[in-house]
Amino acid sequence: MAWARRRSRRCCRPGTRWGCGRGKPTPWRCPPELCHAALPCYSDRRLGRVATRRFTKTELESFRDREVPDLLPADGSAVRLLFVGINPGLWTAATQTHFAHPVNRFYPALLRAGIIEHAIDPAAGMTDEDRAHLLGRGIGITNLAPRATARADELSKEELRQGGQRLRETVRRVRPRVVAVAGITAYRSAFGVRTAVAGRQADPLEEAVLWVVPNPSGLNAHETVDSLAASYAHPAREARVLAR
Repeated sequence: MAWARRRSRRCCRPGTRWGCGRGKPTPWRCPPELCHAALPCYSDRRLGRVATRRFTKTELESFRDREVPDLLPADGSAVRLLFVGINPGLWTAATQTHFAHPVNRFYPALLRAGIIEHAIDPAAGMTDEDRAHLLGRGIGITNLAPRATARADELSKEELRQGGQRLRETVRRVRPRVVAVAGITAYRSAFGVRTAVAGRQADPLEEAVLWVVPNPSGLNAHETVDSLAASYAHPAREARVLAR
């Protein structure tokens, strides 16, 4: 336990090529704002939580091509803001929870923006309380492509084009007020608009206001929790889901 507490104080080296939690080199650069603040470690009493699940590479690979159900209300209640990911990652497939990878900044950005009212740590799987909180605020989550991959660039262009049609069908069925697609490159491929830029789109998606916002993946080194929060606040404000 003493070893675990020592590791929790240095789970990573901000801005260096070191992984979090195990202190081993990884091919990505750990964003400074994720260190301790948004990343589960072995043990961190300051944060009042302990990571309960870690996956080996072999375990994660076993979830390749799995699908993750959309987070949508079963009772037909309104969805005011529908977030759209590119496709599930392997950690998301393993936990059956959207944006679940420990270095994904989606939920920290929602909290920072005032879209949700309490922190959500989905790395070991989202709780029923967390799901109810999101749905109760009128927030839904889906993906362009349903199958899980290690990286989004493993998807074919045809899969993304089919994902665009799938999203149209979802929007017609759910009728959200606002749709926010997280990833400009995937949006361009899915809808065949090569010159599109991030932000509010001129044309609606079916009858929903359409925004394209940054991808919260830890691989997107251009963004921080603060910049993601600022981007997500715009569609949230238009959807009237800001908690404060």
